[in-house]
Amino acid sequence: MTDTPSFPRHSARTQRFTLGVPRAFSIAPDGSRIAFLRGKHGTDTATCLWVLEPGSGQERLIADPVALLGGADEELTEEEKARRERSRQGAAGIVGLAVDNEVRIAVFALSGRLFVADLTAVEGVAGAVRELPVPAGVIDPRPNPQGTHVAYVAGGALRVIGVDGADDRALAEPETDTVTYGLAEFIAAEEMDRFRGFWWAPEGDRLFAERADEAPIQTWYIADPANPDRTPANVRYPAAGTDNATVSGVVLGLDGSRVDVRWEDASPYLTAFHWSGGGDPVLGLMNREQTRITYALLDPDSGMISMHSEESDPRWVDIFSGVPAWISGPDDGDDDASAALVTIGAREGANRVLLDGEPLTPPELQVRAVLSVGEHGVFFTASADDPAEIHVFLASRDGVVRQLTETFGVHSAVFGADLAVVGSAVFAEPGSTARVVRLDEDGDLKDLVAVRNVADTPELNLNATMVRLGGRDLRGVLLLPNGHVPGTKLPVLLDPYGGPHAQRAIAAHNSHLASQWLADQGFAVLVVDGRGTPGRGPEWDRAIHRDFAGPTLQDQVDALHAAATRHPDLDLSRVAIRGWSYGGYLAALAVLRRPEVFHAAVVGAPVTDWRLYDTCYTERYLGHPDAEPAVYRRNSLVVGTEPSGWAAPRRPMMVIHGLADDNVVAAHTLRLSSALLAEGRAHEMLPLSGVTHMTPQEVVAENLLLLQVDFLKRSLARQAE
Repeated sequence: MTDTPSFPRHSARTQRFTLGVPRAFSIAPDGSRIAFLRGKHGTDTATCLWVLEPGSGQERLIADPVALLGGADEELTEEEKARRERSRQGAAGIVGLAVDNEVRIAVFALSGRLFVADLTAVEGVAGAVRELPVPAGVIDPRPNPQGTHVAYVAGGALRVIGVDGADDRALAEPETDTVTYGLAEFIAAEEMDRFRGFWWAPEGDRLFAERADEAPIQTWYIADPANPDRTPANVRYPAAGTDNATVSGVVLGLDGSRVDVRWEDASPYLTAFHWSGGGDPVLGLMNREQTRITYALLDPDSGMISMHSEESDPRWVDIFSGVPAWISGPDDGDDDASAALVTIGAREGANRVLLDGEPLTPPELQVRAVLSVGEHGVFFTASADDPAEIHVFLASRDGVVRQLTETFGVHSAVFGADLAVVGSAVFAEPGSTARVVRLDEDGDLKDLVAVRNVADTPELNLNATMVRLGGRDLRGVLLLPNGHVPGTKLPVLLDPYGGPHAQRAIAAHNSHLASQWLADQGFAVLVVDGRGTPGRGPEWDRAIHRDFAGPTLQDQVDALHAAATRHPDLDLSRVAIRGWSYGGYLAALAVLRRPEVFHAAVVGAPVTDWRLYDTCYTERYLGHPDAEPAVYRRNSLVVGTEPSGWAAPRRPMMVIHGLADDNVVAAHTLRLSSALLAEGRAHEMLPLSGVTHMTPQEVVAENLLLLQVDFLKRSLARQAE
């Protein structure tokens, strides 16, 4: 008898083995301490605040959310629930923190309350964590760089309080119930990875804040059919072709001053904001067509903006993390010549780091993000000849580029002073590591200490091979059952995401655990990244311009046939596909458009009619639906409830959707089901009551895997008869 849970239960209980992984590092400028977040063990959802001393390796527990709440459950506002949904945050407790420049204090929200922690305190000392007396419903608190004041959002107002608990007041209050100050609007958080809406000035005496008015956005109503006595949730959802929120800016002083900042209506998207001592505040402004990003300089005294530089592309421009940012040059006494603006843009077939618009990195590297800028130069992540690998690089201002990580895997880093915390997930070993390193004058790394990772280790052997397939050199992972006997035919299960923004075929062991478990149920599982997925450069990304359905589906077909040619144990008479979100769309697309190749599909939370998905994402790739109706019809599975491009024969489908999903609303699946019924096509429906686009609930996540396997085995067995 064993107490070891099944893999599906273990994966669900540990949130895919992410609980207990240290994250959110902040390094003190004197190198004496590193603040970070982590649970106490691998099934602990109550994330705690810790401090590590790099010299000794000693850890100190600073804030335990269970103790701070006296064992009571967290109470989250709807706004905080939405923030966590947008950031795909499934843990609880202290899920985010912000620190002052010296990393002496950290502030965080817990159950809608505001806490400030002394990061220099000895573990367990009384008063190390204090609650500040503020209104309930605190969101995204952040101290000023000097650590004297904390700004936060509550009730749509941007407020400020002294760290001593004195003088709490509103700097800007919403004029109507559709206005918020200091919060990222839905589109910014969901599609631009911008999760914050206010930024402190370097001097700590004022802030730039976003003002968002959702009044122009249409209202949708998301009901809970399992509880008909409950009022449906009113959700402002900017579907493709409809109005976005009206976004502007404001500079707010601690002295009560206010300067309004507005930009042209032709630039509705605020992609980024940067305010440091290196130069004027910088805004990233993108037009609705997403063919241009303007980096504009802000005069915070007048509210006037002026263009610094611009990135444009007739198809679309990409948004990258970590830019814009100012970098200073050598201290030669010439202030006017020293500062340069760091951005990322497409040049010579590559995404490259730019200094004032000029390439700093070579075209052989596909830059993913800027991590930090400083006296050493620009630290960034990039892929070279293999998009499955992501490494950390350093580019000096004179253009010398050095790779700082080597192991076959996915790496990133956080920098501060002469230290860095390098996070690594590799293909050969389960889990991940976080190691503290010291940078010497040349930028070389010297290991100091590891940050303890207490995540559970999966009891699952990875029988996986990374492969390159077909004429387009498609990157994939082929997983076979453990103990597979060569010569034994296997049904094939494709397990892709397949769309923009996400890769599945990466050199990180834990990314393939669920696929391996599925393989161990008797499948050959193939995971492939096709055109449109990141890491292979601008032209690869833009191959899906105005055409989701063609390239993404064809690449799955081509990869399948290439893999079967190389591995004859793959039985092409029994092929299934499964996916979630874009992967769900791709799975449904496969059996409806190419049923001669695919014999069954598990379709999770699919986008079926692109007119029902949001403005920023959909219009980037497919254009405006009023201008491109044929494009939308060609790329949708249904238009209204009418089938779009379906073929014979009819294949079994299991369609799964969370009824509380406010990202891909359940209407997508309901319209698909109606169209299937009208055509006389049998299908299985699995509605998930109370479940959003994420499925963090343990029982739900476990049983979803088990039910999918049962469906796939039944469906492919009928195919073989």
